[in-house]
This record gives sequence, structure tokens and C-alpha cells, in this order.
Amino acid sequence: MDSTRGIPSDTAAILSASLEGILYGFSVLMFMGAIWALTYNHRMQDVNRLIIAVAILLLILSTAHIVVNIIRVQDGLVKYRDSFPGGPAAFFEDITQKTYVIKHALYILQTLLADGVVIYRCYVVWQRVCVIILPSMLWCIVAVTGVSAVYNLSQASRKPTDIFTMVVADWIMAFIISTLVTNFLSSGLLAYRIWMIERSVSTVRATKGSMMPIVHILADAAVFYSVALFARLICFVYSNNGEEVLVDMVMPITSITFYMVLVRVAINGKTRSYLSNIPRGANTEGNSLQNPMKPMSIHISQFTHNDGT
Repeated sequence: MDSTRGIPSDTAAILSASLEGILYGFSVLMFMGAIWALTYNHRMQDVNRLIIAVAILLLILSTAHIVVNIIRVQDGLVKYRDSFPGGPAAFFEDITQKTYVIKHALYILQTLLADGVVIYRCYVVWQRVCVIILPSMLWCIVAVTGVSAVYNLSQASRKPTDIFTMVVADWIMAFIISTLVTNFLSSGLLAYRIWMIERSVSTVRATKGSMMPIVHILADAAVFYSVALFARLICFVYSNNGEEVLVDMVMPITSITFYMVLVRVAINGKTRSYLSNIPRGANTEGNSLQNPMKPMSIHISQFTHNDGT
């Protein structure tokens, strides 16, 4: 084995399945907490169905991914252990395996869904299409590079078994960088807008509530997810097998960061009453809240600013 590749591919497969299983279990707990936060003491018509649908889709994709990963480990270590040329290590390095392509396709879908939700939140908070033009363009780049990477994987032959020497490596590199930038930019715009609202009403609000915990949790979630992506990028650049471990870990991490925002917003129960007490015509710095006579809802979880109408 080439020492530059880090841990052996079969060891990486076992490690990735184990770590993904641990994180997946935690994400399931977070999912239950998020659903509780969205539905507890809420009337059916007040439940944010869109966010619930996204939460369920993330759980489905994470579940499908870990099932495929377990099947892949079972195939490499048990089913084809003695019949596959080169043994388990060669099996896990074979990118033409259907399980390899399928689990990466699931990863692409989950990334597109999660990034799309962050962009949607930006639009709801800013109420400006121009703000999300750049994030939306980046999201399209994520989609193109991700689909192209999966397509090239599906068309690969067994001769160039090293993924890092194939053309698909360029698509994967572009995908990682574009989703990293998209997440960072969208989360930054979202947190900045909430901070602007907090700053504009901090001297006139009637309650002691604050939206800064929301900014903090958005920042924490963005950093958590970005660190995982950046670590994967480094491993990929240096052709290290640890990249496969990180790919499988990012799946539940994506779900966890989404759920933790919902749960944290629910815990910060003061936010609801705080927003409901924002006075008419409260302005952000140099920019009024879009149409103060119109209710504004921020779909981070479900908390609404009503101006009394």
C-alpha cells in the first residue's frame, strides 16, 4: 500500500461505517427533538410543514446512505472477501462498485437539499431576491459539479481504479469547494441579517429577549459543517483514504447541524415573545424591515413577528 494514502482502504471502510453509525444515532435523536420543537403546543395550521418535510427528507437520505454503506462493508469483508481479485482492500478501492456510486449520489442529494434550505432561509429573512442571487448561482454550481462527478463515477472502468487520478477528481474538487463557499456565504448572510434586526431594536424592545443566541447557533452550525468539509478537502487534495471516512461522516453531520438549529431556537423560547413585541416601523441600519404592515416569518424553526394586525 502507498503510505501517502494513509490508512488502508478496508480499514477506512470499517472506520467510516462505525463513525457514521454513531453520528447517525445522534442525528435520529436530534430529529425527534426537532420534530417535537416544531409541533409541541402548536396548532396544526401553525406547524411549518416545509421545514418538517425537509427534516424528514434529511433523515431518509441519511438512513439510505448508512444502509448502503453497511451493505458495501458486508460485500467487501464477507461476500466477496475471497473471490474479489486483490481482496477487501482492492474491493473498497474499486470505484465502479454500485454501492460506491449510490452512496455518493445520496451525499450529493443531501448536500443540495441542505444548501437549498439555507438559501431559502436567507430569502425569507432578507425578503430580497438580489441577496440570494450569488448563493443561488453557487448552488447551481454545486448541482452541476455533483451530478457530473456521480455520472463520471458511474461511467468509470476498473482500469483506472484510483479516483484521484481520474477526470472525476476535478469535478469532486469543484463540488467540495463550491458547497463550502455556498454554505459559508448563505449562513453568513443569514446571521448578519438577524444581527442587524437585533441591533436595530435593542434599544426600543419591550422585553429582555435577544436574538443573539440564534446568531450564535447559526454560526456554530456553519462552523461545524464547514470544518468537516474542509477536512475532507485536505484529505482529497493529499489523496488520503481518510477522505472516504469524512464523506460518510458528513452525511449525519449535515442532518445534525440542521436539527440543532431547530432545537436551539425552540429552547430559546423568549424569541417568540421578543419578535412579537418589535414595534411598528423598526428599521435596520439604513434599511427598513420590508413593509412593516406585513407579518414577517423567519423559517429557522417557526417564530413569527406580528405587528399587531
